Amino acid sequence: MAAQDTVHIEPARPRFLSKLFARSTVVVGSLLIALVLATALAADILAPADPNALAIQNRLKPPSAVHLLGTDEFGRDVLSRVMHGARTSLVIGCAVVVLAVGLGSLLGLITGFFSRVDAVLSRILDGLMSFPGIVLAIAMAGVLGASSSTVIIALGIVYMPRVARVVRSSVLVVKELPYVEACIAVGGSRLYALFRHVLPNVLSPIIIQASFIFSYAVLGEAALSFLGAGVPPTQPSWGNMLAESRAFVVMAWWMALFPGVAIMLTVLGLNLFGDGLRDALDPKMQGR
Repeated sequence: MAAQDTVHIEPARPRFLSKLFARSTVVVGSLLIALVLATALAADILAPADPNALAIQNRLKPPSAVHLLGTDEFGRDVLSRVMHGARTSLVIGCAVVVLAVGLGSLLGLITGFFSRVDAVLSRILDGLMSFPGIVLAIAMAGVLGASSSTVIIALGIVYMPRVARVVRSSVLVVKELPYVEACIAVGGSRLYALFRHVLPNVLSPIIIQASFIFSYAVLGEAALSFLGAGVPPTQPSWGNMLAESRAFVVMAWWMALFPGVAIMLTVLGLNLFGDGLRDALDPKMQGR
């Protein structure tokens, strides 16, 4: 009996993942993100002390075997506060991504596909983008009060127009393709064509925008907390820690250094992963 040749088709998802993680920047970014995520999830277990426990007798102690990252002006363990601050940043970052990407994608789909509402909604989005993002977020936080939910709403509205503009540009290209016009020509509704044929073809820029907005949200939360318009001072936050360190930066350098390094590593990891994801999903980069 003659042997029959068999054809093995490599699944698309493993092929994409192997191509994605073949990039060293993606591997480094993923490791940094995994480190921060593991720290946030296991903060209650790994943290050596209560992040809000006051010990005035131990105030402004430098890094040592007892307090690996030193203590702050109230004797609180800096390592414990950095670890719990990771949880605050990641929770707020995820919520901002959901709000900004969800609302921005919906508005981008509508403005790009329905020309009648494009003029009105695009002008509103342009108006929101004309304001400096951090100033608009501070104004909203000042009106609504300092809290985690306020930071999420403020940053979500600030970054939403960016997503909407990117999605709108992609929709304007995809909606002119023959299969979208054919769907409408054979009797399909415009909403069906939008969500069945257009949306799946604009997911790549949406995913890329989500990865970058996550890093923007971490920086935005830290900036708002540093300025006193973010999460309450009683809640461990990297921005709050930087704000508290201003008066002691000379005599207690560790109070500013370690939360700053935590912010840097988190944003670096997200940006490296986002860059690699963009290159892997961009057809123009396939040959490079």
